[in-house]
Amino acid sequence: MNSHQSNLVIYDYIIVGSGLAGLYSAFNIPEKYKVLILTKTMPWECNSFYAQGGISVPKDDKDIYLHIEDTIKAGAGSCDISAVETLVKDGRKEIDKLISMGLNFDKTVDGKLLYTKEGAHSTDRILHIGGDATGRYLHSFLIHNLKHNIWTNSQVIDILVDNSRAYGVTVYIDGIIENLYCKNLILASGGIGRLYKYSTNATTVSGDIHGIAIEKGIKLRDMEMLQFHPTTLLSQNNETFLISEALRGEGAYVVDEDGDRFLFKYDKRGELASRDIVSRAIIKHPKQAFLSISHFKRDWFINRFPTISRLLKNYGFNITDDLIPISPAFHYTIGGIETDLYGRIPNYINLYAVGEVASTGVHGANRLASNSLLEAIVFSNRAVQHSLNNQHLNIYTHKNFPKSNKKLILNGDDFIKKELSNLLWKYVSIERRGAELQMVLDKIDVLLRNENGRLIKLNLLVAREVIISALKNNKSQGAHFRADS
Repeated sequence: MNSHQSNLVIYDYIIVGSGLAGLYSAFNIPEKYKVLILTKTMPWECNSFYAQGGISVPKDDKDIYLHIEDTIKAGAGSCDISAVETLVKDGRKEIDKLISMGLNFDKTVDGKLLYTKEGAHSTDRILHIGGDATGRYLHSFLIHNLKHNIWTNSQVIDILVDNSRAYGVTVYIDGIIENLYCKNLILASGGIGRLYKYSTNATTVSGDIHGIAIEKGIKLRDMEMLQFHPTTLLSQNNETFLISEALRGEGAYVVDEDGDRFLFKYDKRGELASRDIVSRAIIKHPKQAFLSISHFKRDWFINRFPTISRLLKNYGFNITDDLIPISPAFHYTIGGIETDLYGRIPNYINLYAVGEVASTGVHGANRLASNSLLEAIVFSNRAVQHSLNNQHLNIYTHKNFPKSNKKLILNGDDFIKKELSNLLWKYVSIERRGAELQMVLDKIDVLLRNENGRLIKLNLLVAREVIISALKNNKSQGAHFRADS
């Protein structure tokens, strides 16, 4: 394929990203349309695939109000109310649609859907599959039902936009840089988690599309709102492994080396407090934090949490006997590219962002546990339905763009990336201070004045945006905690 107009291929849709939001977008596009999904490495190397806990959904009409209320409370009062109502009310319909298509959630012995509880939820409303492998099963189900093309090892290094229209993307594939054109462009590339030293995120999640959005003048919103997961297992080589929130939802204790359930000193909900509170409590507490699961029956635990059980066994833990050492790590990008309730990016007629890359306003200042998978399916479907009613599926005006000749990686970029990840973890994470934020911002500005490879430049632009947002907001709110306010 090349970009000469004489043999030009125009896709009806290009979808950037193969996580739940990208795949569910494709799932809802009729087979008659020409669709291309682009994924940076392999389809399963995404945050959705690694999601353990489950997907939240109101279990009945009464729970709709409670789910909305819990989401707003967790969001520290800064959620977009319309977005939350859309999430919860549309969520049940999308879950029912998936069930009708053959997706099997875990059930009780009498065949009813099995709902569990997680932190900051007032009732049991979390559905899961395979115990603690919800993301993997959801992702696999959508891959199995995929009716459109997907290109692996295809890294998007630019989006082609002009005035109010998106025309396509620039992609690096098989050592070649190529322009691909489309009538509708859906960005579903995930968050920014791998910019941080300690992260639960997939290796591909580095905020490239956020950086490109900054270059194009596309508005990012709430980028200081970054969620850190309080319970991860840190390996000897500094790799972090998620220990699902669902453990605490099922009754696991957080204790220190003396066996004290110290979280109650910080919040009356203890282990079921929101993630920001639990994360700050763990880093503030003077003693090492552990998860205690000794009060669970071993067979029940292995059946309920098979993925975590395998992980613990591989690291030499005796399941339900040993304390599990835990520490917080970067988990979820709450902010992102600003969109409306149809995933549409303002001022563009055919450009959408869905999933973690987007900011719908649904999470406010702190995401409620297990709302992310629900958000991905609800708003990706809404984006597709909006686009199907968009005249650009039938009317298309072509604009040819020159191919990029920018070097993706230069000597020294790896060193810069490592330094950036250390700085962000140390100064732009669970607690922030104005002077330290400014110091990191000054360092980034110096680095941006140098010649950089394309990819590290995008990393630096995103980090800069996070810091500027954190500096502007000197009020502690949800996941954004100013220790100097």
